[in-house]
Amino acid sequence: MDLFDDLPEPTQNSGPVSAPAPQSTIKEEEEKKEEGRRIKRKLEDAESHTAKKEGERGEIKKVCKEGLPVLKGYVAARRGEREEMQDAHVLMPDLSSCLSALPSQVSRVSYFAVFDGHGGARASQFAAEHLHLNLAKKFPSGDPENLDKLIKKCLLDTFRQTDEDFLKKASSQKPAWKDGSTATCVLVVDDTVYVANLGDSRAVLCRLEAAAEEQKKSVTLALSKEHNPTIYEERMRIQRAGGTVRDGRVLGVLEVSRSIGDGQYKRCGVISTPDLRRCQLTTNDRFIILACDGLFKVFSAEEAVKFVLNIMQERSVEQKPGLTEEDVRFEVACQQLASEAVKRGCADNVTVILVTIRF
Repeated sequence: MDLFDDLPEPTQNSGPVSAPAPQSTIKEEEEKKEEGRRIKRKLEDAESHTAKKEGERGEIKKVCKEGLPVLKGYVAARRGEREEMQDAHVLMPDLSSCLSALPSQVSRVSYFAVFDGHGGARASQFAAEHLHLNLAKKFPSGDPENLDKLIKKCLLDTFRQTDEDFLKKASSQKPAWKDGSTATCVLVVDDTVYVANLGDSRAVLCRLEAAAEEQKKSVTLALSKEHNPTIYEERMRIQRAGGTVRDGRVLGVLEVSRSIGDGQYKRCGVISTPDLRRCQLTTNDRFIILACDGLFKVFSAEEAVKFVLNIMQERSVEQKPGLTEEDVRFEVACQQLASEAVKRGCADNVTVILVTIRF
């Protein structure tokens, strides 16, 4: 999976400012006016030609955008054996309504996210309510040349802003809130998936690839990276900040090394900077599973994908009004996947989002 690469900074042509010209003679002024009129006519002709070309390119763009994937999200949440549900989630197949304007080369933006709270549900709920709004405010617009880099910066700024806003609110309470939350967000810009994640919630993609005898086999692609204090780079950052890792936890307590909230651990090297990954969707892609660690404590990523595929291949399915047979199968698969995690002994909250991909 391709990680973001830093793109070169846009170049700007800037030169020295010319000094004021000396006063011209009347003849020179007339010649300059005539020259100005000729330049103006040329510019008008050029603008007319450019507008025509832009119109042609617009038609081409419209044709190209017809092949975009159609995304639909399903969600299942189980409290497990916990006293309260501390997970939160967001499904927005069309984020455009929150954006003031889309970049000229973008037709649609979708957003799906899961937040796994700890120490309470306030950080996860806050992130679910505010992160996509901060994202919408910072999302690039106009006609940017380096859209990938701008989206990367937008995601980084969004996570930082959401964390700062929650910590400010948490510290103003009496007693101060000590909640924290993981965050795994899937942003789909036309046919490109951007995944930003903190902590141990995960996103995986099911892709079907050609195999022998014209059959297709499923391939499971990781779209996120786990953050816990036992990972070398994470532990080194925590120790450099003056923190310790005991029993695989920050200060022997916190299981994750990156999160939103957790103000008492931010001085110990716990950060809110997400890992970012980008993936181009293809016609072989079937679905994305986005889930908290409650699912992946009892399922491997490959097992979860195969579980969904097996339900999709079952013969009988109960029809529901207004839904296609495939819609019903995906809904059933999402619900049964979450239920199976509880049956397998997961005592934690379990939230599963299944995002279907149709070209």
